[in-house]
Amino acid sequence: MEEPQRPRSHTVTTTASSFAENSTSSSSFAYDREFLRTLPGLLIVAEIVLGLLVWTLIAGTEYFRVPAFGWVMFVAVFYWVLTVFFLIIYITMTYTRIPQVPWTTVGLCFNSSAFVLYLSAAVVDASSVSPERDSHNFNSWAASSFFAFLVTICYAGNTYFSFIAWRSRTVQ
Repeated sequence: MEEPQRPRSHTVTTTASSFAENSTSSSSFAYDREFLRTLPGLLIVAEIVLGLLVWTLIAGTEYFRVPAFGWVMFVAVFYWVLTVFFLIIYITMTYTRIPQVPWTTVGLCFNSSAFVLYLSAAVVDASSVSPERDSHNFNSWAASSFFAFLVTICYAGNTYFSFIAWRSRTVQ
């Protein structure tokens, strides 16, 4: 009483992708050694080093006892990660491979927002430092405040250079 099994038909559809035809023939990354010798490149390296000092000096303490240091940690870590990302983009010249992105505008927005938020974080950091009795956190917090202001100055410099690049790009 079993029904005989019918042969099943299979339909296979293949499509060709044009991605391989449009991709570049070079698979290696370009490396711009001269970028780190420019003033914006040196400022980015300084932002990374000094920003790392800001958040490690705070993270090594009991910063969670002072809620204001949460804001400083957020700004420091967030912009540290993004600055490392932008350094990689500039060194590998990835911006030349993605011409759809208005890199001068992106750089201006990034640097100006970093300047404003780092300035607020530096002020919050400096105003939250207080010499408490038996506090081993005071020196770390004071140093992080100093370095936060230095990073703010670096971002202000890069904001200026980004504005000059953006303005010369929009004039053309």
